[in-house]
Amino acid sequence: MDGQDGRPCAKGRHEAAFGLSGVAVSAKVPPMGQTLTYKVLKDHLIEGQLVAGSQIGIRIDQTLTQDATGTTVFMLYELMGEGRVRTELSVSYVDHNLAGFGPENHNDHLYLQTIAAKTGVYFSRPGNGICHQVHLERFARPGRTLLGSDSHTPTAGGMGMVAIGAGGLDVAYAMAGGPFYLDCPKVIGVQLTGRLRPWVSAKDLILHLLGLLTSKGNVGWAIEYLGPGVRTLTVPQRATIANMGAELGVTFSIFPSDQQTLRFLSAQGRAGYFVELDADEDAHYDRLIQIDLGQLEPLAACPSSPDHIRPIRELVGIPVRQVIIGSCTNSSLADLMLVSKVLNGRRVHPMVEMAIAPGSSQVLQVMARNGSLAGLIRSGARILEAGCGPCIGQGLSPADGVVSLRTFNRNFPGRSGTRSDQVYLVSPQAAVAAALTGQITDPRELPALLGIRHPKVQIPADLPLDDGLIIPPAEPHQAAQVQVLRGPTIVVPDRPSPLPEDLEGQVLIKLGDKVSTDQIMPAGPFLKLRSNVPEYAKVVFNSFNQPGRPTFAQRALDLKSKGLAGVIVAGDGYGQGSSREHAALCPMYLGVRIVLARGIERIHRSNLINFCIVPIILADPDDYQQIQEDDLIVIKGLRKSIAEQQQVSIQQKDGRWQVIGQLMLSERERQILLAGGLMGYVSAK
Repeated sequence: MDGQDGRPCAKGRHEAAFGLSGVAVSAKVPPMGQTLTYKVLKDHLIEGQLVAGSQIGIRIDQTLTQDATGTTVFMLYELMGEGRVRTELSVSYVDHNLAGFGPENHNDHLYLQTIAAKTGVYFSRPGNGICHQVHLERFARPGRTLLGSDSHTPTAGGMGMVAIGAGGLDVAYAMAGGPFYLDCPKVIGVQLTGRLRPWVSAKDLILHLLGLLTSKGNVGWAIEYLGPGVRTLTVPQRATIANMGAELGVTFSIFPSDQQTLRFLSAQGRAGYFVELDADEDAHYDRLIQIDLGQLEPLAACPSSPDHIRPIRELVGIPVRQVIIGSCTNSSLADLMLVSKVLNGRRVHPMVEMAIAPGSSQVLQVMARNGSLAGLIRSGARILEAGCGPCIGQGLSPADGVVSLRTFNRNFPGRSGTRSDQVYLVSPQAAVAAALTGQITDPRELPALLGIRHPKVQIPADLPLDDGLIIPPAEPHQAAQVQVLRGPTIVVPDRPSPLPEDLEGQVLIKLGDKVSTDQIMPAGPFLKLRSNVPEYAKVVFNSFNQPGRPTFAQRALDLKSKGLAGVIVAGDGYGQGSSREHAALCPMYLGVRIVLARGIERIHRSNLINFCIVPIILADPDDYQQIQEDDLIVIKGLRKSIAEQQQVSIQQKDGRWQVIGQLMLSERERQILLAGGLMGYVSAK
């Protein structure tokens, strides 16, 4: 990389690139022009140089929060004492926990609405839709940066934004005008040719990439889409692809801003925000993957990982008892119109429970006016609120032992709310095919099976625009008069205590690979506790608790009362999935100070540091085998190691084993840990 002019270039040999079969398709490529990724980053660079792997700070133009993370964001923002936000635009969405069983959710909604009004933030009311779909429709702008307290914030990359998911404390800092810090990414170029065939969707493209790249090993990369095939993809299709880039573990995904972008913005009455953006023709990528869209086929992510990919044709005949279409991945107007046209005049299979979760109130309004919503209802589909709902285990959990097909982005074990779930992730085309037949069906067979032709979906050039459910903030001179409503279930979280010079602790739990933040901090019925850390912390690692044994939380608090630190040991991919910072905040409350793993995902690692939990990577992955649950450990000179070194020695108290851990901290991350977390660091500055 050349840090002076920001151009991505190779050091020595160009890394091999892969096509559909995984065969290398390019050799040495000399450094030339700029990628779109580096153009946008360069335009927002505040600190550092555009050298892959080095830490940079970028200016954030827009932020978004949602209710599952937003209450904590705003409470932490208030602790900063910053008053009005300093971004171009910040929006607070309520889309995750909409149903109110008890007062907790409505308490949160009222707090979020009033604190938004006071601090200069737009408020999207419950029922207006999923944050990523609404933001794409009403606020996303090509060439801007967006930071969101939700891991699927990269959805807006379909609009040509550098859109990044982050922990809530990082978002609060950006709202206060601070830079967002990240490792400058290497860039994977995905060169698309051809055109998607009937019954094959954008979802199949991103599932194909998950099969190639998997959900591990992509930290520190961004994905940029290019080539003639890109021009055939609409903005909603691009958004689907960018959305599930989060499952790859990349920092963000980005598409060019072109005539498809202009067409989408024009339909939203926002053509004035269009700007044409693309990579230079001779741009160089650190890795290049070539995909012919015309060669793709319907795919599925099988239980229970988004990268467990198989062709639908290999799964045909598996009985299906539930189909749900929606989520921030596949709830656009185009997706739901296609489903409605396929169902036209037909009934859902009698043994299939089918539900539709629209992405926004705009989608619902258009479908209500053109009659397609009535068609969905006549088919037997249940129409849910415009929100996240079942995607995060908020209702419609599947029965024990049955297959549920969902157009969502994640199928981690138990995420649906059923511990023994069998969730497959598929496209709307594959989902509606199963809804009609009662079994996994290759949608390409629908013409032969049921005489259904692939429908053509035309999106109106001018959509009905109604922003009545988006409440603008109070004017600056009126902000002082806004009363912030704080229900008794909203509890300001504690700050971390400083790290000790020498640490003594105990391994509270030993976990395997790919432990998600859903498994660390469950959602579903527990999500309503998110604004009360002492209560929410009681269910940390709830899915790993065993009957008849004290829970993780009970054991951690007992250890904390003895003055010992809690230690979590994990395999690779620890903390994948949702950005929920409670997966760090609640363990911090319970006294956890160390996470020792083979690999930790980007957002969760940042959250751990922000809440003064030290992330340590095993220098030798095989050392994982030596460490056992309940082992007492000692780390001599922990603070000194954080201040001066990139390694730390960890030993079992009785001398049975000793391992070396890698810290891999930037200078800023060292300062944050030594200051007692990001809040202490900000206060000191």
